[in-house]
Amino acid sequence: MGSNSSRISDLPKNEYLKKLSGTESVSENDPFWNQLLSFSFPTPTSSTELKLLEEATISVCRSLVENNPRTGNLGALIKVFLSRTKELKLSAECQNHIFIWQTHNALFIICCLLKVFICEMSEEELQLHFTYEEKSPGSYSSDSEDLLEELLCCLMQLITDIPLLDITYEISVEAISTMVVFLSCQLFHKEVLRHSISHKYLMRGPCLAYTSKLVKTLLYNFIRQEKPPPPGAHVLSQQSEGGGLLYGLASGVATGLWTVFTLGGVGSKAATNPELSSPLANQSLLLLLVLANLTDAPDAPNPYRQAILSFKNTQDNSPFPSSIPHAFQINFNSLYTALCEQQRSGQATLLLYTLLHQNSNIRTYMLARTDMENLVLPILEILYHVEERNSHHVYMALIILLILTEDDGFNRSIHEVILKNITWYSERVLTEISLGSLLILVVIRTIQYNMTRTRDKYLHTNCLAALANMSAQFRALHQYAAQRIISLFSLLSKKHNKVLEQATQSLRGSLSSSDVPLPDYAQDLNVIEEVIRMMLEIINSCLTNSLHHNPNLVYALLYKRDLFEQFRTHPSFQDIMQNIDLVITFFSSRLLQAGAELSVERVLEIIKQGVVALPKDRLKQEGGSRNKVQAPPRSDHPPHARQAQGTCVCVWSRI
Repeated sequence: MGSNSSRISDLPKNEYLKKLSGTESVSENDPFWNQLLSFSFPTPTSSTELKLLEEATISVCRSLVENNPRTGNLGALIKVFLSRTKELKLSAECQNHIFIWQTHNALFIICCLLKVFICEMSEEELQLHFTYEEKSPGSYSSDSEDLLEELLCCLMQLITDIPLLDITYEISVEAISTMVVFLSCQLFHKEVLRHSISHKYLMRGPCLAYTSKLVKTLLYNFIRQEKPPPPGAHVLSQQSEGGGLLYGLASGVATGLWTVFTLGGVGSKAATNPELSSPLANQSLLLLLVLANLTDAPDAPNPYRQAILSFKNTQDNSPFPSSIPHAFQINFNSLYTALCEQQRSGQATLLLYTLLHQNSNIRTYMLARTDMENLVLPILEILYHVEERNSHHVYMALIILLILTEDDGFNRSIHEVILKNITWYSERVLTEISLGSLLILVVIRTIQYNMTRTRDKYLHTNCLAALANMSAQFRALHQYAAQRIISLFSLLSKKHNKVLEQATQSLRGSLSSSDVPLPDYAQDLNVIEEVIRMMLEIINSCLTNSLHHNPNLVYALLYKRDLFEQFRTHPSFQDIMQNIDLVITFFSSRLLQAGAELSVERVLEIIKQGVVALPKDRLKQEGGSRNKVQAPPRSDHPPHARQAQGTCVCVWSRI
């Protein structure tokens, strides 16, 4: 490093890095720092190149780990950075490119070192390296400065107070990324941390005062999606459009954190990051999510989660309750627009889930919107392309639908929104369909994909729960949606018959070979019968509550009436089959009276006439009643629908 441009392969031999990590103490006032910080080199653009950077600098970092207790050079570097940040705002106003460039480089080195220190040592050892006292080399008395706390407060102040200009864009990204790296301590502990340095510094002391301002700034960074300045607009001319080197480094750390705080680190495939147009927005979102998912301290709740879950709309003039700390206001319309536009990102979907599930102000606002299709369509597209998505992303999208379908107003309104030419739905050309019917199609497709491919034991449960929540408000179902409902029931029926046949054959075989243990087909049958019952409840609920709105579903029932014959006398389904059997019998009779060779249009006309003639009191209401299945708290995810689905959670893992 230094005034000349460097290559990664040259870093282990760099004289300035050797001096930084060596046995000689360097005063914070030494001209050496200006020389060290005047560097630039081509930014790594791939994980391979980032790994090369770490490998090239690991010897330097480990040398610093060994020598810093005697030299205090890390503390001197941090003090140089802290002193420069005091003039950063003025430098931005004066367009002092060189000063901002060197300050950025100081932060870059600090973060690279911080990442290695966090990986290599315990939190207690880490704190010792940041509490060096220059007057007594090697001494770590209680009176020594705590540079880590100063650094974090400085980073918060930089993020919230420095104006976002072309020349400050990169250092703003690096400041946010450094905080992400600092919060990565959880990655190196199997147990959940409740007494970490994150809790010590971020949930009390001087950093606490920045809570609401930091959360608000990060949200607005996400909303605005500011793109990086074009090459040549700032001194870091060798940076790529994807963001700085540290952006890539911190993104790797944040990806690990994302895995940890979503579904416990288990996914079907690696997350695929879409091309990022705004590194600042992406890093802000990552930091926001990490802060929101910090565990509560033993003596205090997580203030960042409190801020995220209680902020209000700028148009809401009601006073904040005194019991809500860290409150602030933000433009809900701008936030809603950003959330709709960014759902290709798994992190944006997690933010949407967090806000919908736990911020009642946001949930109320979104459910009152008259353009819900702007939000629902991107979520449906995530589920439609389930085979291309990370399992975390799919789960979040599905639970968002589950939250939305808890609201009867939403369930009614989605059938009033008419969509034209859904280009991403390839199974069939949909020139015109309601949002509600499209939602049903996508959820059923997800169930069928799960049955044949992933066999996830919770995914189908959540899908069926969303359909069950919606079923009483099904309106004007598209003929294809009605067909797919019955087709799904047909698939379940075939599975039921297959397991029943296997059980029968197994019993016959056991007569000739008593030594072979029998598979537990009885349990398999019970499991799949639970799922079949759920489907029957969904159909029954629709018929009971909105028969007159759904002639296409009645048509599909009549067309596949033979499917239901075997379940009429089945003891597990007799009660739920009463209404379905009544509807099939009633309309079959009217069709017989109308004669043979009826066209589709004539059949639908007879059904519509029959709906008026069928006395509503003949349909038993209790058969279709069920409580709404609610979305889970984070700790219960994903098996959150147990109260509604019982033992059917393991059906696809067993069959």
